[in-house]
Amino acid sequence: MEDVIDQLRELNEPVPVPLELPDEDLLVEIEEQLLINLPHDLREFLLKVSDVVYGRLEPVTVTDPQSHTYLPEVAAQAWDDGVPRDLLPICQAGRNYYVVDIEGEVTLWSGDDDELTDETWDSVWHWARDVWLES
Repeated sequence: MEDVIDQLRELNEPVPVPLELPDEDLLVEIEEQLLINLPHDLREFLLKVSDVVYGRLEPVTVTDPQSHTYLPEVAAQAWDDGVPRDLLPICQAGRNYYVVDIEGEVTLWSGDDDELTDETWDSVWHWARDVWLES
């Protein structure tokens, strides 16, 4: 996890209005909005690297409700698109979503097939290393 954080910090692209990192209180508010607990790894991800801008993928964020990556909005859209309600999106990629379950496993949900694919990662950190950093 620390290696992935270090890599993301190194590659963070400068932007005119940088994102902020959330605190625990904000994450509790987000959980209340979603009516679902954030998996441990997603919570850590949001606290430590949700301000990073890198590559073509844009993982969810929680500090700016006006952002197109705002987790409650992305989740509402994902669930409306057919993603099971017990899964949380961590990133939208076109019609597809990378989603995480309460155990922390990440799976690619196909918007074309309206179902989970066989592509999985053990955690949000594995996904960040294998998918986001490679984008």
